[in-house]
Amino acid sequence: MTDHTAIITGATRGLGYECARALLERGDSWHVVLAVRDMERGRDAASRLGDAARCTVMRCDLASLDSVRSFVAECRKADVPPITALVCNAGLQVLSQTRSADGIELTFAANHLGHFALVLGLLDELARPARIVIVSSGTHDPAKRTGMPAPRYTSAQELAEASADPGEPPETAGRRRYTTSKLCNVLFAYELDRRLGHGSKDVTVDVFDPGLMPGSGLARNYAPWQRFAWRFVLPLMRVLPQVHSTRASGQRLAALVADARFAGVSGRYFDGLKDVPSSSDSYDLEMADDLWSTSEHLCGLRGPVGGTGPAAELR
Repeated sequence: MTDHTAIITGATRGLGYECARALLERGDSWHVVLAVRDMERGRDAASRLGDAARCTVMRCDLASLDSVRSFVAECRKADVPPITALVCNAGLQVLSQTRSADGIELTFAANHLGHFALVLGLLDELARPARIVIVSSGTHDPAKRTGMPAPRYTSAQELAEASADPGEPPETAGRRRYTTSKLCNVLFAYELDRRLGHGSKDVTVDVFDPGLMPGSGLARNYAPWQRFAWRFVLPLMRVLPQVHSTRASGQRLAALVADARFAGVSGRYFDGLKDVPSSSDSYDLEMADDLWSTSEHLCGLRGPVGGTGPAAELR
């Protein structure tokens, strides 16, 4: 008996695919919606998962708000079991300044804004109790010394316009846009948790840090030698605490979605399955409010979150 549906973005490979696999392996209770940009790759992923009856492939390009709107509308009509989980996993890292279909800086658009529109668009479609898990990264926290440039949060409008880039080399600026987008993920999750009453409305919101995952696809825009190291050298370092296989991290992510021990746990940051503090900036209420209000404006959203009426309505 299939009782639950989890929507997973970026599920054609890497962490999202392994999360889908882990949920399906838990027995017949889970159905997964693979929210993907490329339908052909999505159908291939569903085939490799080996349980077509419990997989639905739907197009969702997070770098296009029109695509997100279409996905939300399709989900509302989809013949799937009750939706009880949203896994905001998809992410990209680009080393050149690129714009989305809506003219927004691509990293900010795909890693934060598309998920913001998706979550608020589907909030009232969730069957309670429900869980939202947003995938971030340890790179959002400069105290962790990950080797990535520290986030630089100026304002959400400047991030969307990429108008505050400090004239760094393109690769450095691109990586900094990535780490800043990962900070935005945490700011969004915590603000959503606050607006939903810290789980009191039967929707929990948590953040997942999967650690460093060689083979995740984030290095696809790197130089050839860097891609080689990402694919063949870094896997040899899995003995280190923060280096994990996508399979292991996918299982941990699925645990946050499905395990009874995390029921009612909300507003927390999980390094794997360990509840730990996030960066100091991630608790900044002014940053969170700025990010929320600007994201609402950019997405054309209205309506109170957590009220008795629609949580958010896409215009």
